[in-house]
Amino acid sequence: MLSTDNTLKQYYAARAREYERIYAKPERQVDLKHIAEMLPPLFAGRSVLEIACGTGYWTQCLAPAANSVVGVDANRETLDVAAEKSWPANRVEFRIADAYALSDALGMFDAAFAGFWWSHIPVRERPRFFASLNRRLLPGARVVFLDNLYIEGSNTPITQSDEDGNTYQHRRLDDGSEHIVLKNFPTEQALIADVAGFARGARYTALKYYWLFSYETGAA
Repeated sequence: MLSTDNTLKQYYAARAREYERIYAKPERQVDLKHIAEMLPPLFAGRSVLEIACGTGYWTQCLAPAANSVVGVDANRETLDVAAEKSWPANRVEFRIADAYALSDALGMFDAAFAGFWWSHIPVRERPRFFASLNRRLLPGARVVFLDNLYIEGSNTPITQSDEDGNTYQHRRLDDGSEHIVLKNFPTEQALIADVAGFARGARYTALKYYWLFSYETGAA
């Protein structure tokens, strides 16, 4: 069965306590150090909405520099892990939320970040996601996405695809459960095309194992 939004949530709920092991891969350490240095200046003094914040791994890079961070995720299990970390007083908040229907109650933000979320958005659902995100962003907000490049031998192999061009991986968790997980690997051109109607100053940076993509919304 190919993953849907519901099965993806179930997968990450089950993976919550083992999620951060992925960042221990030896070959990725240089890239991860570089990213950890790149992110704080991008969010200095900003009010940040972090989409699919999971266990708060990347929130740790945003929080020291940002004015505030609201991290949202679909799973209580991953947010419970995030809540166990130490955070700057009164500057970090975690909430359950649907990335495709972000509530007005979250407020408005002048920055947004999503680490390893773009790859899990089905091709057909990207317009719905961006409509939801854009409603929460002020004009001139800075948006940054971070995700994987596909590197043979480092990434889990692609085992399936569908008629929309989505690709999927077969993954096994510690509890023995097996999952078919949506994992897309967009090109720079595809990223730019997806935000062309509302973004300016799009910038793509490719490292060895990861990419970063940033832009600003509309006119300040």
